[in-house]
Parts: sequence; C-alpha cells; structure tokens
Amino acid sequence: MKPDTIVLIHGFWVTPRSWEHWITRYEARGFRVLAPAYPGFEVEVEALNADPSPIERVTVPQIIESLETLIRGLENPPIIMGHSAGGVFTQILLDHGFGAAGVAINSAPTEGVQVIPLSQIKATFPVLKNPANRHKAVGFTYDQWRYAFTNTFPEEEARATYERYHIPASGHIFWGSALANIHPGKDDNWVNYHNDQRKPLLFIAGEHDNLMPPKIQRSNAKHYKAAGTLTEVVEYPGRAHLMPAEKGWEEIADHALDWALKHAG
Repeated sequence: MKPDTIVLIHGFWVTPRSWEHWITRYEARGFRVLAPAYPGFEVEVEALNADPSPIERVTVPQIIESLETLIRGLENPPIIMGHSAGGVFTQILLDHGFGAAGVAINSAPTEGVQVIPLSQIKATFPVLKNPANRHKAVGFTYDQWRYAFTNTFPEEEARATYERYHIPASGHIFWGSALANIHPGKDDNWVNYHNDQRKPLLFIAGEHDNLMPPKIQRSNAKHYKAAGTLTEVVEYPGRAHLMPAEKGWEEIADHALDWALKHAG
C-alpha cells in the first residue's frame, strides 16, 4: 500500500512555516501532510523571536520522541522528509524503523561524517565562536542568514525569507553535533549505518549550499554500508540551503515525492 501521509521536519533557524509551499503542493496531490514543530515551538515565528526560551530548553531526544509518537499514531508508515537538522532526524527515524521512505534535504551530518567544508565553518561561526553559546538560543543577523541560507536568492527574496522564517537556534544542540565525532560513545545524532532494515533514503543537495554543502551529503550517504538498502544522492545546480523556499522549489518537491513513492517499502 502506497503511503498516504507525508511528514515534513524542519531544521534549525526556522519553524514548520518554512514548509508552507510544500504543504500546499502535497495536499493538492491528495496527501495528508503533517509538519510538526519541535516541542515548545508550537507558536509563531514572531513569538519565538520574542521569547526564545523554548529553543534553549529543547533537546534532540525530546524532538525524536515527539516525532516517533506522532508517527506511531498513523495508520500507515509515512514518507518522511527533513531539511537541514530535519535531515538528521529523518535519518534517525528511518534507523529506528519508522517511515516507508525518507528524503534528507541539505541535511546536517549524522555522527561519523567528518567532512567540514570551509563554507560550513564560516556559516556556523556565529554559534561556535563562543562556548557560552552552548547555553543560549543563537540567532543570525541578516547578513549571516544571507550567507548561510539564501546566498543565491535575489536580495528582496532573501530579506523576505529572513523576516518570515528566521528564529534563533539551539546552541546546546549545535555544539553537541559539532563535538559528536570526538566524544566517546554514541551521541544524539548517531545512526546505525549497517542497519539492513532501513527504508530507502534520498539525499538532496544544493550546489551552492554554504551551511551543509554537497560534500557533506555525499559523505553521509557513503557511510551507509548495509546490503540491500537503497541510498541515493541528487545535487541541484545553483541552489542554496533554503531550498524549500527557493525559486523553482516545485521541481525539488515533486522529485522528492515521486522518488519516495517509487521506492517506498
């Protein structure tokens, strides 16, 4: 039975509002579309900017637990799509046995992916420059957003997305992810790359993504070693990090869904 539900997982510095175009398009194709917020993020962008305390409190285990609870309540396994940090959560959910297929769009890396392009260092410097940020919610200035999220956008569109979508991100989670490869044991972004029960997974990369460049997507995909599992990577030329809102997003949304429907198991 083909999936009838799509779960869209947002990343850091944005909320489910960043999926607004995809929600409308997928609903028009007859799918039930769920775009859950992280725990505590169930308010508007403006409210989180005014009071970022929910961002400071949230943890990865809380996020995963809330997503697993949501999916357990569905009648059939959904297609799971995640952007940026949501790509990590998509991978974790697939590893935990959830979903019929997964799509990770400009995904942050899971544990063990050690590629760190220079553009990523520059894009994440506002968070990682100060260890005190581990206990804060850290926002981007417009110029920082422009570099990390919308470097290929026309100026007017870049400013509009900043005003409509931007919120601070969890310094605690971001620092934990950055240090995952030097910590002993499993960190919050760990997945079993040898899980031969994992459902099909597509990585979508943007050629000019400064925050999570294609090198990260390709390296992440290559870590999956289990025989019999399907892992593919597609790169879109000329694209930035915020692909769900970039001009021409329709092509990406359609390809993601068509691929997932074709390979869902």
